[in-house]
Amino acid sequence: MSARRWKTYQPRDLRSALEGCKEYAREKHNLSVEGIAQRMGLADHWILYKYIQSGRMPLPLLIAYETVCGINLVSRWLAAATGKLLIDMPTGRKVGSEDIQELQQQLHAVTGLLMAFYAGSADADATLAGIQSALETLAWHRGNVQQHAQPQLEFSDHE
Repeated sequence: MSARRWKTYQPRDLRSALEGCKEYAREKHNLSVEGIAQRMGLADHWILYKYIQSGRMPLPLLIAYETVCGINLVSRWLAAATGKLLIDMPTGRKVGSEDIQELQQQLHAVTGLLMAFYAGSADADATLAGIQSALETLAWHRGNVQQHAQPQLEFSDHE
């Protein structure tokens, strides 16, 4: 998968989310399952193989797994499976023209997906993933605008 597809990839089940995290860690961070397990503090990497293969990982390990892998596919799946949107917490950062262009491209692409879907030539899963991604991006911008209306205090080092 390319970097662009990872950003919008929506796992279909927990096992594909776990597999996707592992694949992302391999592609982007050159981490094997052994390396992931070591960074998670697991004594035996075979247990991580078992968790991924069975699609059953203890909840306390999921955050560590996603953090080490560098992508939150399990969290994305959990949110989507319960009909929720998952968005990054807005930081109130300044938005540049490239951010708005990316939003416009994403909305244009999802409109194309919707037109193709209703014409019978697009896959429902791909269309839903595109809609989900566009909604998440719009929700992030909404939160960013809200942060702008309530500026946060800047801390300084006073002695």
